[in-house]
Amino acid sequence: MSKLDFVLEELVTANRILANEGIVDSFGHVSARHPDNPQHYLLSRARAPERIERGDIVEYTLDGTAIDERGRAPYLERFIHGAIYEARPDVHAVVHNHSPSVIPFGVTGTKLKPLLHMCASCGHEVPVWDSQDKFGDTTLLVSDMAMGRDLAKLVGAGPTALMRGHGATVVGRSVRHAVFISVYLEVGAKLQMQAMAMGEIKFLTPGEVDKIVARVTDYTLNRAWENWARRAGRDMQAA
Repeated sequence: MSKLDFVLEELVTANRILANEGIVDSFGHVSARHPDNPQHYLLSRARAPERIERGDIVEYTLDGTAIDERGRAPYLERFIHGAIYEARPDVHAVVHNHSPSVIPFGVTGTKLKPLLHMCASCGHEVPVWDSQDKFGDTTLLVSDMAMGRDLAKLVGAGPTALMRGHGATVVGRSVRHAVFISVYLEVGAKLQMQAMAMGEIKFLTPGEVDKIVARVTDYTLNRAWENWARRAGRDMQAA
């Protein structure tokens, strides 16, 4: 199997996993940097993630131009993906979702921070991007490269950012890594809300986060991926 074939299958599986785990519903998307051309990325046409097939996946330049659209309508927010790939050569996958438990942290001023070791991959704390700060009243959708670049700037060197009144954007070194962070970002948000109702939270220290993140190897990612892929009705490819 070629590198391209592998990534295309990973994207189909990633979409099915994110839907099955409740990270996306009819909306949200996941992309991968093109394995043969780092100035291009791969992203499905505009379709519900649970329904995506290999033939839905389109190749784009970083500015969001389709190489061979063939009548396949694009996601409006593809600019999230291109802007992050442009800014972060180390990123090889991007997930944008409306994961329900993260939404309150984007609108209340309460910082989302890891309290469980499995959630350390979200970073020391998750920043919040507010489109109104620079673009005023909008639909809150990232509809052009200027908005995408502003979001990418806030993400910086980190793994994720919340988007006020909208959702979250997650980046990873691989499709499996970005999916892993996305799932545990939702888990962490849900647990933090539960813990806040009980009392003061003792969050992971920055040092603990760094040590845990260093242990998130391919072994960790593959173990989770196999479980989630089978639950979503997909076979796991050898990494």
